[in-house]
Amino acid sequence: MLRIEDISFSIAGRPLLEGASATIPDGHKVGIVGRNGTGKTTLFRLIRGELTLDTGAITLPTRARIGGVAQEVPSSETSLIDTVLAADTERAALMAEATDDPARIAEIQTRLADIDAWSAEARAATILRGLSFTAEEQLMPCSAFSGGWRMRVALAAVLFAAPDLLLLDEPTNYLDLEGALWLESYLAKYPHSVLVISHDRGLLNRAVGHILHLEDRKLTLYQGGYDTFARTRAARIAVAQAESKKQDARRAHLQSFVDRFRAKATKAKQAQSRLKMLEKMQPITAPSERGFRAFSFPEPEQLSPPIVQLDGASVGYDGKAVLQRLTLRIDQDDRIALLGRNGEGKSTLSKLLAGKLPTMDGRLTKSSKLRVGYFAQHQVDELHIDETPLQHLRRMRPEEAPAKLRARLAGFGLGADQAETVVGKLSGGQKARLSLLLATLDAPHMLILDEPTNHLDIESREALVEALTAYSGAVILVSHDMHLLEMTADRLWLVKGGGVHPFDDDLAAYRRLLLSGDTAPAKPKPAAPKPKPKRPPRDEILDLRAEVRKCEARVEKINEMREKLSTKLADPVLYFDAQASNLAHWQKKFAEVEDGLARAEALWMAALERLEDAEAT
Repeated sequence: MLRIEDISFSIAGRPLLEGASATIPDGHKVGIVGRNGTGKTTLFRLIRGELTLDTGAITLPTRARIGGVAQEVPSSETSLIDTVLAADTERAALMAEATDDPARIAEIQTRLADIDAWSAEARAATILRGLSFTAEEQLMPCSAFSGGWRMRVALAAVLFAAPDLLLLDEPTNYLDLEGALWLESYLAKYPHSVLVISHDRGLLNRAVGHILHLEDRKLTLYQGGYDTFARTRAARIAVAQAESKKQDARRAHLQSFVDRFRAKATKAKQAQSRLKMLEKMQPITAPSERGFRAFSFPEPEQLSPPIVQLDGASVGYDGKAVLQRLTLRIDQDDRIALLGRNGEGKSTLSKLLAGKLPTMDGRLTKSSKLRVGYFAQHQVDELHIDETPLQHLRRMRPEEAPAKLRARLAGFGLGADQAETVVGKLSGGQKARLSLLLATLDAPHMLILDEPTNHLDIESREALVEALTAYSGAVILVSHDMHLLEMTADRLWLVKGGGVHPFDDDLAAYRRLLLSGDTAPAKPKPAAPKPKPKRPPRDEILDLRAEVRKCEARVEKINEMREKLSTKLADPVLYFDAQASNLAHWQKKFAEVEDGLARAEALWMAALERLEDAEAT
């Protein structure tokens, strides 16, 4: 059992914890949440004994083993599998011990059997495979992998060591979706206690049974996953706010009596009594509630569909194709999530669509006016660390006034202080916000986001969901955040085996497939050939129905735009002489929408005819 008893801790005179307490029973899985900078990682260091408490105590059972992910796995020549096996120090020491004493040899063999040492290699390989390392890669040296991949090896090592208390700090930040889902499942079955700092709602809902909330320098333990915590805390805030209002009214009433009658001899005693009541009243403070740091994406104009068309295209590096025979279409109202294991080509496809890679063959057709916004994790690292966010914007918008540049930064949660702070001193989340701002600065018609949430807290992730929902351009998403994908994407593409194909089921089905060890959607076996196989395959009819629904939605959307413009043009104010230039602008817009509506209706009718023909055969 982990006991945190009345602890206090300060850094440079700033208190992070004051009289904080919590008790974590053995075997519990607990998610730790709280605002960035409140001290979650510091709490881990205190538990490990790396920092000294100001007051209070943290206690664990005698000989309890604490484990966490190392900051980085050394770039050694040791293979991945041997690096993971070495994490079990007792097994490694017993295996390395050389002795001729028969009694000692018997003791070693008995202990190795007790700790299941002979299955260790298989267990280590299973963990590495779950974190996306193939059998061949497991035999390669650590030096063959980048820092991000070596962090996965560090995670595999601590999971293999199976400490009594496992401490994980944002473990999904360096995992892809498949690795994150595997980790969720692994942690849910982990036999010992787990404390995990995370902003991943999926993990906090499925892998833990309690939430430890760090707020106002206190710790509060809630039962249930994150969604249950959020509901319970919202109710607690509402009750506290109501009690605070009642107390304020009572305080005002007592103070009014004191102010009116303190000077009157006949009422002085009563006034003094109420004054003492005021002094004894303990203020009821509602838990601090932070509003979302909203994102504000500029709105692009509408383009005629499709905005991107791929016909038999291939893309790759150094003359070697990673993806081949791509035949895909993207419209401006698409919300597409790219699924697939790491290394299958999701980022390659993203770079192709963003114009970062050319096609090797085939054809890629884009709308002539298409603007693309591209956000990838490496771009956060490419910011100029010695420049402020304001200087980054000024370089891209030299003609804009400083006030407008600051307003743009504020629209992405970067206030006055952050605007003048050099990037090197900003937090990871603030850097990510700046990169998102730069990616959307030109009001792109298509926004490509490759792992946009790695440094964002839960509130910021919710704000991103809201912004993407309101955004009128196409969205291409690569993310390990299931909640973001579920709330944002309406189409799924599976990148696998050098191709890209629609995944017709939902994300829950994809999660089940991954956890079952499969990597592709189950498809019914084709029926035996019949003499008259004229009816198109079911998949083709489903595709046609989906196309009809998209066309219908597009017509409805353009009709809504047409109605708004009609209302605008019906406003008499628009026809004043001073507004002549505006009138021409709105009339041009109306003509463009009318033209777009005609084309959209034609596409809708054509899609309906194709569907009717297919269903009739």
